[in-house]
Amino acid sequence: MAKNLNDVVARQEWLQPVEENVQRNVRKAFHRIRPGVKNFLHGTWLGHPLHAVLTDVPIGSWTAAVVLDVAESATGNEDLGKAADACIAIGLVGAAGAAITGVTDWQHVDPPARRIGLVHALLNVTGVALFASSLFVRRRSRTGGKVLSTMGYTISAIAADFGGSLVYNERIGVDHNAHQNFPGEFTSVMQESELREGQLTRAEWNGSRILLLRRGERIFAIGETCSHLGGPLSEGELEGDSVQCPWHGSRFSLQDGSVLDGPAVHTLPRLETRVNNGRIEVRKVSPTALQTAPQQQRPEASDQRTGTFG
Repeated sequence: MAKNLNDVVARQEWLQPVEENVQRNVRKAFHRIRPGVKNFLHGTWLGHPLHAVLTDVPIGSWTAAVVLDVAESATGNEDLGKAADACIAIGLVGAAGAAITGVTDWQHVDPPARRIGLVHALLNVTGVALFASSLFVRRRSRTGGKVLSTMGYTISAIAADFGGSLVYNERIGVDHNAHQNFPGEFTSVMQESELREGQLTRAEWNGSRILLLRRGERIFAIGETCSHLGGPLSEGELEGDSVQCPWHGSRFSLQDGSVLDGPAVHTLPRLETRVNNGRIEVRKVSPTALQTAPQQQRPEASDQRTGTFG
């Protein structure tokens, strides 16, 4: 049933001008917001989307409210009803945070995820409206308030299903480098003569994409796939020692693969480089090794030059 609902939404072509117009206006509004604020809302500081954390607040609070409502009806204990009311209020506050972070992320998604995300948002707005109405109506009619909150919970559950589809089917918010495998030992990926000074260059090893950049004697190497939605960083824009994704503007450090600007939140794989007999070799660097490794190593021989972590 869940898959059928998502398929039905994906086929609603009449929504295309609506979703395009809404996304365009959202981007215009966010253009006025400082990058640091947007990075906070994306969750770059967490290493995963902040939205995923905040959605637990309304879902958990409203689940507790429904359970407490049932318990109040069964026992007649008014204190349980007051607790249910408090849970609804907490959920509404949490929903506000989930909404702003969700919109922050949604402005940088493409079809068909854009359409599913729009429906997900509209359902959540409906659920919030029903819970807010329930909180107001409860002052006059406990039964009427409980009916509204039950309706709100049902709508919110459907909205959550669409949210799950965005993550598990459309891969929104996940690390698009998770499936990439890089060599654990130094492995040749390119002739040194093929890597031009200051030019972002893609290399591949067993299907995994590697971004290389030469700066004098130094060679940077990180994963070439943008962790946000899989954009090709070799086609991006070089800014100092960072690269900006051509698709949605995420910016990464070439030195360690860390996210400098969202919407990406996941760090890119980092690789160590060296030149051996005229060929560039790379190996993946674990976070622990990166913290303890020196920034520059001396060549071990005249035909082998070890570079730095990229």
